[in-house]
Order: sequence, then C-alpha cells, then structure tokens
Amino acid sequence: MSANDLKAPPQNSIDVGSLNAMKSSSRTAPPTKFRDGMHLISTDPIHYDVVVNDTNLFIDITYQVSTSDQCARIAFNRPEVLHAFRPRTINEVRRALEMAQDDTRVGVILLSSEIIEERTPAFCAGGDQTVRSSQGGYDDGTEEAPRLRVLDLQIQMRRCPKPIIAVVRGYAIGGGHILHMVSDITLAGSDAVFGQTGPRMGSFDAGYGSTCMARLVGEKKAREMWYLCKYYSAQEAREMGLINAVFDVDELEGEVARWVRRMIMNSPTALACIK
Repeated sequence: MSANDLKAPPQNSIDVGSLNAMKSSSRTAPPTKFRDGMHLISTDPIHYDVVVNDTNLFIDITYQVSTSDQCARIAFNRPEVLHAFRPRTINEVRRALEMAQDDTRVGVILLSSEIIEERTPAFCAGGDQTVRSSQGGYDDGTEEAPRLRVLDLQIQMRRCPKPIIAVVRGYAIGGGHILHMVSDITLAGSDAVFGQTGPRMGSFDAGYGSTCMARLVGEKKAREMWYLCKYYSAQEAREMGLINAVFDVDELEGEVARWVRRMIMNSPTALACIK
C-alpha cells in the first residue's frame, strides 16, 4: 500500500454508548472515581486497516493508520540495535509525522516500536553509534554531510497540533528517552527502563530534552539523571512525574487504546490549543 491509499474519507469510530455516558446528567453530580466514564471505554486492541509498505517511504520504521479509532502509529523497526536511530530513521519519522498531521482521519498519533519477542525489548536506544562519524556526526550515506536532524524532529513534534503518545516497552535511553519526553503523553509497560547516556559518550542533548526534563522532574532530579546516567524503572519514572502511567505488559496495548478513544471524544481544536 502506498501513500495514495491514505486519502480515504474520515470515519467516525466513537463508541456511542461511551459517548452517551459522558453526556449524561450524572456529570453534574458530585465526582467519583468512575464518574468520568473512563472505565466505560473499550480496551480492545486498535485495528490498523491502513498499512504503508512502500519501501521508498519507510525502511527503518513502520506506519499504520486506524480509521476506526482515528489514530496513526509510527513505530521504530530496528530491533537488532534496540531501535537506535540513524539519519534515515529520523527522516522517516519526520515524514510519517507529517503524513499523520495532514491526514484528516487521524486525531491522535502513537510513537512506539516493533517488539520482537526473541530480542531485548526497547522503545529506542538513541543514536546508532555504529554510524557515528569521526567528525562527531552520524553518517549512513543518506545526508550530504554527517548530521542527525533530531532537533528538527523535536520541533516538529511540539508544533504538531495532534496529541502524540509515546508507548514505551523496554529501553528508552539516550535520544530515545528525549523523544518520549518531547511527546505529549507517555504510557509505559512494566518492563520499561528510562535514562540518559550521553555524558558517558561525550555528548548531551542540545535540543528540547534538557529543558523538558527539568520541567517534568525538576532541576535537581534532572541534573541527577544527566550527571549520573542512571537507569530508572517504569515505576520510578512514574513516581517522579517523568511518565503518565505504567501498565502490565499484557495490558498496555488495551490501555493505550482506551486513552486514544477517550482523546478522540474531545474537541481536536481544544486539544491543539492546550498543546
């Protein structure tokens, strides 16, 4: 399937029963933990009916769209290197993000990774050190000069009017850790691991990562994460405000679906303005 197949008219996937519950008069009653209707939303896995298999567009990532749940899924697909990115990878993510932003059927964007059970699970391990050049940049032959357009991607993510949810299993470290922080929401499996590695390799994040981290966890904790390059469990990350929620691995997919379905019930204009 090619990019031309992405131009079908939008479909409405809102669960009517859940929406009616949201609009009921009980919303004016004193709140309880179940009053918001979140528990009424289905956790059935998202079905992706549009899959782009055009290798002229994507090699290092996969791109899928669910017209029923109005979301796009961008997933790193380099499990042999813990989904570390090279210049091609970043350019493909940027292309997919632009496609999702322009697609009127998409209300929410997922940034994830393809999990291969026989390999170590990972979201993204940052820059691929095997293509790091002697000049300090990254060179995989796809750019005129060794460069990694990570800051361009970070800016694009923050300017995208649609919510971006990072779905994390396994390692989210280095530049991969930055990408989940730049996302609007992070939902993690219980096997997720978070941390920075740059200073151990003589590098640091000169983009949004440093400021995002300080805003999320506070300056003291952010300095700890950079200075020590420690790894933190999903529960530790949740407690410090680095991520939004942690779920058992076998429940993560369903809970992500629930969050997506709840978001698309809301005004896309309001969500864009809040972002």
